[in-house]
Amino acid sequence: MAQLNTVNGQQETGLYEMSNVNKLKLLAALSPEAMQAFVAFDKAALADGAIPSKYKELIALGVAFTTQCPYCIGIHANKAREWGASDQEIAECVLVAAALRAGGAVTHGTHALTGP
Repeated sequence: MAQLNTVNGQQETGLYEMSNVNKLKLLAALSPEAMQAFVAFDKAALADGAIPSKYKELIALGVAFTTQCPYCIGIHANKAREWGASDQEIAECVLVAAALRAGGAVTHGTHALTGP
């Protein structure tokens, strides 16, 4: 459960409260052109194309697991399910993401070695 903080007598939501997503409207109001461009880009990137939307959502979900963004995990897991992804497909996505993240640690670890 997220902890609520009080600043200047007003309650703030915690860092990863899903209600923070509602602040996207404020972001759009403060920077409308950039936000409109972002939304259009996001929509185009995830649209059906050579890669079907279901697989694009699974890709996005895998990236979200590696970036560890709870907002993205929730949003893209739901979207993947809307496109017909099963729990088994999502589970495999979890493990592919874990393997890639672990692989990055292993290969970057070679930089710490002094041997041939």
